[in-house]
Amino acid sequence: MRRTVIVQGGLAFATRRAAAARDGENGLQIMTATQLAARLAGGFLHQVTGEELEFVVARALDAGGFEDIETVRHLPGMTRAVARTMRAAWNADTRLAHAPDGNARIRDLALLENRVREFLAGGARLPMDLRDEARARMQWAPAVLGPVSIMGVHFIEPVWRPIIHDLCAIAPVVWTAPPGADTAWFAGEVRTATAVAATPVQVTCADPRHEVLEAFRWARALIASGQAEPRDIAVCGVSTDEWDEYIVALVQETKLPVSFPHGRPCLGTADGQRCAALADVLLHGLSQARVRRLFALAAGERTALDALPRDWLRVPRSASLTSAAEWVRALDQLTFPDTDPRPIVMPLLTLLERGTVAAEEAADAFLRGRAHRLWERATRSAPAAALELSLRKIRVEDERDASDSVAWAPAWQLAASPRPWVRLLGLTERGWPRSSGEDPLLPDHIGPPGPLDADPPAEADRRAFGIIAAYATQGIVLSRSRRNAQGGRAGPSPLLAPGGNALALARRRITDQAASESDRLTARPQEIAKHLATGSALRCWQSWHRPDLTAHDGLLVADHTVIAESLAEIQSPTSLARLLRDPLGFVWKYALGWRAPDDRERPLILPPDEFGRLVHELLRRAVDALEPMPGFTVAGAEEIEGALEAAVRHVIATWPLERPVPPEVLWVNTVRQASAMALAGLTNEIFTESGTRSWTEVPFGEQANPPEPKSPDWPWDPALRVDVPGTAVAIRGKIDRVDLRAGGVAVRVTDYKTGERPENAAERIIAGGAELQRVLYALACRQLLPDVPAIRTRLIYLKGEPAIFLLPDLNDAIAQTAASVNAACAALTRGHAVPGPAAGDRLNDLRLALPASPAYFRRKQAAFIAAAGDLARFWELP
Repeated sequence: MRRTVIVQGGLAFATRRAAAARDGENGLQIMTATQLAARLAGGFLHQVTGEELEFVVARALDAGGFEDIETVRHLPGMTRAVARTMRAAWNADTRLAHAPDGNARIRDLALLENRVREFLAGGARLPMDLRDEARARMQWAPAVLGPVSIMGVHFIEPVWRPIIHDLCAIAPVVWTAPPGADTAWFAGEVRTATAVAATPVQVTCADPRHEVLEAFRWARALIASGQAEPRDIAVCGVSTDEWDEYIVALVQETKLPVSFPHGRPCLGTADGQRCAALADVLLHGLSQARVRRLFALAAGERTALDALPRDWLRVPRSASLTSAAEWVRALDQLTFPDTDPRPIVMPLLTLLERGTVAAEEAADAFLRGRAHRLWERATRSAPAAALELSLRKIRVEDERDASDSVAWAPAWQLAASPRPWVRLLGLTERGWPRSSGEDPLLPDHIGPPGPLDADPPAEADRRAFGIIAAYATQGIVLSRSRRNAQGGRAGPSPLLAPGGNALALARRRITDQAASESDRLTARPQEIAKHLATGSALRCWQSWHRPDLTAHDGLLVADHTVIAESLAEIQSPTSLARLLRDPLGFVWKYALGWRAPDDRERPLILPPDEFGRLVHELLRRAVDALEPMPGFTVAGAEEIEGALEAAVRHVIATWPLERPVPPEVLWVNTVRQASAMALAGLTNEIFTESGTRSWTEVPFGEQANPPEPKSPDWPWDPALRVDVPGTAVAIRGKIDRVDLRAGGVAVRVTDYKTGERPENAAERIIAGGAELQRVLYALACRQLLPDVPAIRTRLIYLKGEPAIFLLPDLNDAIAQTAASVNAACAALTRGHAVPGPAAGDRLNDLRLALPASPAYFRRKQAAFIAAAGDLARFWELP
C-alpha cells in the first residue's frame, strides 16, 4: 500500500530512508514539504533551486530599469542578497508583486519577482506558484500520496501550509511532532513524542578549534568503548560555517565516519580545488606556481591539456613567468623532441592573461563535469571578481550516508532527526541563539505587506535547542568557547542553566581517548618522548633551555668525517665568511646540505642579496661591452651609459625567465634604481693610467669545475688552485672587477657593495670575518699574478654617494684571515660548531632553525665563547 511520510532536512530524509530499508517498508514515499508540493503539481515540476534562482535574479538585475536599486545592482553580492530576500518573502507566503505602490524599494523587488517568474525555464516554479498548482490537483492526492504522516518536523513554512490544510480536509493527517514544534496552525491530529532526556554536561574550551577537537575526542571515545554506533552520535552548531574548516581537517586526520547532510564546502573537494586554481590565476595573474597548479589539477579531465607530454614544462621553477610574452620566451629556449606544447599551451595562457573578463571561456577550457557546474554557480551568484568569496559559500552533496555516520549538521536539521548522543557547539552569548537582524534589502522601516521572516532565527534556535536536548536520551554535552576565533572573550549563552558548573577543558589536557595519533602523542608527554621525531624535538627544546653546551647547540663528535670533508672542499668567500662568523650554520649548510626553502611567490621588492646580484650583473655587462674596445678606462660617459642601457634592457627581459621578480612596473623601476647605482659606480672616478685592461666577474680557483671562458683572454687560468697561506683551505670565487695596467706593473681589485655603508668603513679590515671579499680577491691576484709587484684592493659602496675604501695593509689582512680560518677549523675539528655573531642576523637564511627568543643567545653566550676558543677573539676584530 502506498503511503507518504513528510520529513524535514537531509539528515531526517537519510535516517528515515535507512529505517525503511531495514524494516522492509514497501510502498513508502519519503518527502519534504517542498517535494510533496512538486509531486502533487506534476512529476516534471519543481521549486526553483538556489542555483537557478541566482541565475535568473542575475538576469533580472542586468535588465535594469529600477527606481531605488539601480545604482547598486552591479555590486558584488547583490544577486545573493536579492535571492535571499525573495526566498524569505516567499517562504513567509508574502507576494512582493501584490505589494502597494507606496515604496520604490518594494516596487523594484516586485519588478524583480515578475522578471524572475518570466525568466524561469523548464519545470522550475516559484514556491507560491508551485503551491497553487499543487492545490489545483488536490483531488489526486489520495491516489498519489496515500495516507500522509508528518514525522519529526518542527516547522513548516507558511507557503506550504495551505497544502497541508487541504490534505487534512481529504483524509486524516497525523503529525508526530517533537515537543516545542510549531503546530498551532495545524488542523489534523498531533502526537507529541516524549523521551527521558539525559542530564546535560556543560564544558568550556579554549576556542572554536579546540571545541571541534574535543567533539572528535568525545565521539571517538563513545565508538571505541562500544557505548554508541556512529549513527547514534551527532555534533551540531546553530550554523556550521564557523566550524566547517576545522571539521573537514579533522575528518581527514582522524578518519572518523562523519557526514555533512547539509553539504560539504566545495573547496574541500577536488572539483572545488580545480575551480579555486582557475580563480587564482584569473584574479591574481599569471605566475609559474599558479599555472603549474592549475595545469596539474586540470590534467586528465578531458581537456586540451591531456595532449601535453608529461615533461613539457622544464623551465626553472624560480622563474616568475608573469605574462604570456615571458612564457613564449621561456618555452622558445626549450627543445621538444616529440610533441611541441606551444600550440596547445600558449592559447590557454593568453586566455588566462585576460583575467576575469574571460572567466566563462576559461571555465570551458579547463573545467569539466561537476567542476564546471560549481564554476557556473559561483559566477552566477556574484561577479567574477568575487570568485574567491563565492566559492567559499558553495556546498556540494556529501557522498557519505548520513544514516550510518556521525552527523555534523546545523541545529534545525538535527532537531528534525534527533540522536541519543549529542554534542552542541558554540553556546555563546552571540552564537546561540542568533540575533534576528533586519533584512538588508527590506528593513523594518520599509517592510513588505506581511511578515518577511516567518521563523525568526532567535525563535528557531531556541526551538531547535529544546528539541535536541529533549531527545538526547543517552548523553548531551553543551560546549562553548572561552574566546572566539579572533581572541575576544565569549560569554555563555542564555540557553545554558544559570550558575551551572561548567567543566573547563585545557587544550593540552591528557584525554582518555584521543581523536587521532597526533592528538594522542601531543597530550601524552611520556609517549611523545618515545617517538623518534617528536622525542628528538622535545630533547632539543629542553637542551635549548640549559646554560651549558649540548648536542642541539652545536656540540659534535670530534674529528668527524663529515666535518673534515666539508673543510676539505674548496671554499668560496660566502662559505668562508659563514665558517668564521657562524660555524654551526656552516655545518648545516655545507656539511649537511641544509637549504632554506625558496619563496616562490612573486615579491613586491627584491631581497637585498638579489638586488646586489642585479647591480653586479649590470656592472658586469656594461664593462664587458666596453672591453676590449674602446676599453672601460678610456670610455666616455656616453659610451658607458649606452653600454649600461643595453644591460638594463637585457636584464629586464631575461631575469623573469630565471628567478622571481616583482610585478612589471615595480620590476622596471627596480632595475632603473640598480642602473643608477651601477652608473655611479662606473663613473665616480677618473682614470689616468693608459693601457689599462678591465675584466668583471673574473673566476679563480675553479679547478674542480673550470668555467667556459667568457673572454678568450682572462688575466689568469681560472682552474689554478688558490690557497689561504698557512692553512689547509683552498678558495674559489669571482672578483667583481680586475683592472690590470699595461705591462703588468699593477693590478687593482674592486669589490662592489650595495648595502648600507658602516660608520667605521675606513677602519674595517676583515670585520671579524664579515668583510673577506677584498682580502681574498687580493690574495688570488697575488698567487695568480706573481709577477705583478703592486696590488691595490678596495671596497666601493654604491648606495647614496659612492665611497671608495682602500685596504691599508694587505699582508696584515691576509695574516688575520689565515689565523681566524685556522681557529675556526680547529673549533670544528674539536666538535665545537657553535652559533657565531652572524647566527642571529635578520638576513641569515638559516635563522629559522634556531630558537626565536633572543634569550637563547644570552643564556648560551658564555658557553659559545668558551667552545669557540681562539675564534671568539677574532669576532671582535675590525
